Amino acid sequence: QVQLVESGGGLVQSGGALRLSCAASRSIFRLYGMGLYVMGWYRQTPGKRRELVAEITRGGSTNYAESVKGRFTIATDNAQNRVYLQMDSLKPEDTAVYYCSAEEAKTKRKSWGRGTQVTVSA
Repeated sequence: QVQLVESGGGLVQSGGALRLSCAASRSIFRLYGMGLYVMGWYRQTPGKRRELVAEITRGGSTNYAESVKGRFTIATDNAQNRVYLQMDSLKPEDTAVYYCSAEEAKTKRKSWGRGTQVTVSA
């Protein structure tokens, strides 16, 4: 069973930084380690579709939304079964609920955590 638990959200001023953490179940990280899953972060604001923020493959390939390139960094700690999202130079438009995702590489089916709120004040 896929379990993803996010933490690290909160309230920060514009220009500040936060680091989000996602604790994943050992089983999903084992599959990620085999290249069968892609780990990522998405975000969603009320009335809008959930959008990709960043994703990472076992080989280390990353993909970022244009709006966060150069400010956010995704990384994994395979020993701890964790996915991190370092967010620097935060802007009010980064305010959203951030979700950790595990995407099955072959089917593109995604599993989600419950999300963590990030609020950036002007």
